Amino acid sequence: MNPRLRLTLMAGSMLVLLGLLGFLIVSDPNSGAGEVPATRFAGAIRPSSPPARFALRDENGRVVTAQSLRGEPVIVAFMYSTCQNDCPTMAQQIRGALDRLDDDVPAVAISVDPANDTEASAQRFLAQQHLGGRMKFLLGSQQSLQPVWRSFGIAPQEKDREHSAVVVLLDSQGHQRIGFPLSELTPEGIAHDVKVLQSEAQNP
Repeated sequence: MNPRLRLTLMAGSMLVLLGLLGFLIVSDPNSGAGEVPATRFAGAIRPSSPPARFALRDENGRVVTAQSLRGEPVIVAFMYSTCQNDCPTMAQQIRGALDRLDDDVPAVAISVDPANDTEASAQRFLAQQHLGGRMKFLLGSQQSLQPVWRSFGIAPQEKDREHSAVVVLLDSQGHQRIGFPLSELTPEGIAHDVKVLQSEAQNP
């Protein structure tokens, strides 16, 4: 056989084999067995951080600390009481998640507008959202809230800028574990991830 023809046939055969091998790798469901598996959470995993720390008064004037909430997952949202769009939406998604859980877990809204959020306006907001007794609205001064916003990576409400519309799930030890931006927030997602964190706490 002509050496040049033989070389051409060998090169063609090699290309066919390489193509077949590539197809098998792509189509084989076990080909990525060594890769990191997809997260079991619906929300986004938050960067590792120390346990949450705060001591703020709620809508009834009672002091609530991060330490007092430990022992089970906690739903943390950042809202202001006179908000007409994002905050009511977040509140209703959280309410839907609580309805899907066997028992309510702690849920807190942390003020992002300390100049205008008051006990009365916070009570009114929770009543309007049918979350009275199911969610606490935590208030404080700019000085006391600033480190809390910073630790959660939250931008507060400002005249020319909307606040960070985010819901964060704390695990039973108070660590930030899961985050939901408003665009990804659903009752089903929150409830699912709370149940995963509950299972972790029960089976460490």
